[in-house]
Amino acid sequence: MLNYRTDLAVERSQLLDEAGRRAQGYIKKESRIDDDISVTEIEIISEEGERAFGKPRGTYITLEVKGVLEEKSQIKERAAHVLADRLKELIKFDYYLKVLVVGLGNEKVTPDSLGPHTVDKVKITSHLFRIFECDGDWEMANVSGFNPSVTGVTGMETADLIERAVELVKPDAVICIDALAARDIGRLSTTIQVCDTGIFPGAGMGNNRKEISEKTMGCRVISIGVPTVIDSRTLLIEVAENIKDPVAEKQVEKYIESRDMDMIVTSTDIDAIIKDFSDIISNAINITLHPGIYS
Repeated sequence: MLNYRTDLAVERSQLLDEAGRRAQGYIKKESRIDDDISVTEIEIISEEGERAFGKPRGTYITLEVKGVLEEKSQIKERAAHVLADRLKELIKFDYYLKVLVVGLGNEKVTPDSLGPHTVDKVKITSHLFRIFECDGDWEMANVSGFNPSVTGVTGMETADLIERAVELVKPDAVICIDALAARDIGRLSTTIQVCDTGIFPGAGMGNNRKEISEKTMGCRVISIGVPTVIDSRTLLIEVAENIKDPVAEKQVEKYIESRDMDMIVTSTDIDAIIKDFSDIISNAINITLHPGIYS
């Protein structure tokens, strides 16, 4: 059985269901917000759950949003508020809240540019706290932003740069935004994943780096990701498993196994996807961190 590559916990859950595996060690809850938005929450609670999902234990929240590219009425605003409601559960606002928002990825490579584009739209306030010598505020959090680019551009380990930024800012939490990989191409324009377990920069582009987590940063790390690419092997595996002819299916499997394929596929609408989902995520972050401004 060939393995799909996906960064989405909800797709891992679907693969378990399709394989008829009744894995223990996780709790799954599903809810529908309206006709266009649904939420799936998967909580991995044991080592068995970690093995089944290939992910560390923690909470993985998936928003599925229909009609973003079609510009349904108020869809981006509705999605942002639903996402903000989930972020508020992970990051509790208080008078002294201090947060570092990090945009992972390469701004010059469109499928990998979600993070930088999102941070550019987040309201940064840390300089205001310094100017007015405030230790806190009931309307807005003390927010810093950082776009560290990628190791191939800077020559430096991204996690090390973020660790140094954390030392300077001393935040209560870090929010990281990054591109992910999916199994289903339809998810490239519909899906947002939030988790409280941290992130590996470059995961969506097949280039895993040093992890960014509470263990390495010394503070809580929340990651927000949108699938922007699909691994070419995953597309071929999907074809192989949907071919009714067993002989043809075996031929596809042999073709995949005989080649060292290292390519990714993205949507022709990727520019619009990056623009729309960076709007949604930045709006949700602003609502969460600045309740007195973005009520």
